[in-house]
Amino acid sequence: MLYKNIKGVPRFESFEYKKRTKDYVILIPIINEGDRIHKELKRAQDSKVSSYADIVICDGESTDGCTVEEKLKLLDVNTLLVKRDVGKQGAQLRMGIWWALERGYKGVITIDGNNKDSIEDVPRFIEKLEQGYDFVQGSRFIKGGHAINTPLVRTVAVRLIHAPIISLTAHKHFTDTTSAYRAYSRKYLEDERVQPLRDIFMTYELLAYLSVRATQIGMSACEVPVTRAYPKKGKTPTKISFFRGNSELMNILLKNAFGAYKPIKHLNNDISH
Repeated sequence: MLYKNIKGVPRFESFEYKKRTKDYVILIPIINEGDRIHKELKRAQDSKVSSYADIVICDGESTDGCTVEEKLKLLDVNTLLVKRDVGKQGAQLRMGIWWALERGYKGVITIDGNNKDSIEDVPRFIEKLEQGYDFVQGSRFIKGGHAINTPLVRTVAVRLIHAPIISLTAHKHFTDTTSAYRAYSRKYLEDERVQPLRDIFMTYELLAYLSVRATQIGMSACEVPVTRAYPKKGKTPTKISFFRGNSELMNILLKNAFGAYKPIKHLNNDISH
């Protein structure tokens, strides 16, 4: 089915293999992830993740065959969403979030599709959502988490730059803020002071913004331990180029810190901490 002309949502198609079966949904944004996404989904299948949450792929128009329907169905994918519009990760997530809210899910979990994160830990996020948390961040750097083969430059960037800036902006200490492995409550995503479905979120802006907005408006947030493992050899699976990509991320971080992504009518209406 083709969806279009929805404010704040890119034009997209949905290929629904099953109806909603769970209260929670896992959104996996991908583009040309090759066999990595299949390996991740197989791990999810082996851990019976689909018994906790519906699995939905948010595709950015992959051309490498990684979204072949028969393969996805065999790996317990509930639905494939395909963006047919401009934008990168932020647009894919807006597409998925709108669709998830329309379908009636109580909460949304997001995770990268490059097989680096421990998708087996999905129940930990659901447990926190059930306890009443509105934003749950996965972290490899807290007790119980594991950082495997993480490049030194990435560890330094996260621990000394990204996490401190996000923590200052959020008024709460976070340790692993570049990770897209996190969860959001329906209450958080639908709050008028949040408004995630805006065209301003095209690339990585939405992840940065949603990392800080919950605690800015008095909602509850926490971290849960996860594992992020990089391959021992070969090219690091990432969509962020070293120079241009990281400079763009820094620009987003600073704009986020100065409130550039807050809804206009709520710029001066946050709860103080």
